[in-house]
Amino acid sequence: MYRFLLTPRWLAAAALTVAASVIMVFLGNWQLHRYQERSAINARIDAADSTPAVPLTSVLAKPAAPGTPGSSPGEDAAWTKVTVTGRYDPAHEIQARGRTVDGSVGFEIVTPLLLADGTAVLVDRGWVPSKDGDAISAPVAPAAPAGEVTVVGQVHLSESRPAPLARRDGRIDTRRIAVPKLAKELPFPVYGAYVLVSDPEPGFKGTPIDHEDSWQNGGYAVQWWLFAVMALLAYGWQARKEANGDTPKNRVDRVAAADQRLAAVPSTRQPD
Repeated sequence: MYRFLLTPRWLAAAALTVAASVIMVFLGNWQLHRYQERSAINARIDAADSTPAVPLTSVLAKPAAPGTPGSSPGEDAAWTKVTVTGRYDPAHEIQARGRTVDGSVGFEIVTPLLLADGTAVLVDRGWVPSKDGDAISAPVAPAAPAGEVTVVGQVHLSESRPAPLARRDGRIDTRRIAVPKLAKELPFPVYGAYVLVSDPEPGFKGTPIDHEDSWQNGGYAVQWWLFAVMALLAYGWQARKEANGDTPKNRVDRVAAADQRLAAVPSTRQPD
């Protein structure tokens, strides 16, 4: 009954269906992996207040040379709570423009923190409004504390899509906090991620940390797996139709059949 499945046409269809299903299963597994990664990031965000800070150097690789960044720690380290001690370098301070907090546009002020070994980590000290309430007018930000300070914050991965840099208001001005690009403007080795301060100094607002949309990835994973099952079911359904003779070439055209029957009936009309 199903011997037709061994014909070249059906063998090709089976191979294509299986290949498509395997690809969709792999895509679902990849989305599941992204769901797990993002869920772990959200867990670190939520646990930051109750989790003890670990030394920065236990999370980030030490940079090697001036003007170059250390390696990125990857998403496994994102939002880990860390502590680091050093001295701020306001001469190379950075302002990231066009940042919105509570519906207001302003700047994030990022100041290099020089460690005792000569390396530095960029520290996002918080958000301040722009002077005129727009995205570009100069901000008024509190000066960085002098002397040795200990910073507690969370690891923020370098932002993607680096923007052009400029010198404005006595700072390096940028749209994106892209560590590799900023490191080229600085005279010391820079760690490959920056630190978002947990408890900003007076005059700053804390920068909100948005949760990752992990459930979207979970939904996509289920969706791909369902597509894989549906592809196999569709193949089985078509094979069953073929086995039962319910195929287009075997279906009877009822209109055509009626015309044929009418043509076969002898005419009863008498000749004139």
